[in-house]
Amino acid sequence: MNKIEVVKVLNDTISEFQNLLSSFDEDQFNAVPFEGSWTPGQVAYHIIMANSGFGEILNGPVEETVRASDQLIERIETDFLNFNFKMISPDFIYPQLKVYDKEHLLVSLEKIKEDITKAITDLDLEPTCLAFELPVYGRLTRLEAVYFVVYHTKRHAHQLKKIKQQYSAN
Repeated sequence: MNKIEVVKVLNDTISEFQNLLSSFDEDQFNAVPFEGSWTPGQVAYHIIMANSGFGEILNGPVEETVRASDQLIERIETDFLNFNFKMISPDFIYPQLKVYDKEHLLVSLEKIKEDITKAITDLDLEPTCLAFELPVYGRLTRLEAVYFVVYHTKRHAHQLKKIKQQYSAN
């Protein structure tokens, strides 16, 4: 595992998400683009709620991993990048339909990127995180937790692209 590559993947993924988010004008940002969709603001807030705790999880208590530290990465990637499958957000990270401030959300995303980048750089990524057990996957290693953030963010970047296409078509 090359930490420089892990940092690059994380930073590229979150930066792409930020750029997509920035591309929505104020009228589009908090408007529902089509039935059953979240607004771009809701998508961003969902990502922030889901990813903001990972800095603490990565820096929290750990134990030695008794399996390959990257064992779940491929499964997480397959699950989250399967765009034919509609996932249901857990209630604790389900975003309310309300007016979101784009600049505030972009700053929050930057903080998440910085916190996780620092953890990648400073910490051994092989131990298993004990601070949180993820629904479906259980306890992740630090490395898997970083890739969870990456693939979850990529999934919602895809969602933002679909919303953008909808706005472009109108």
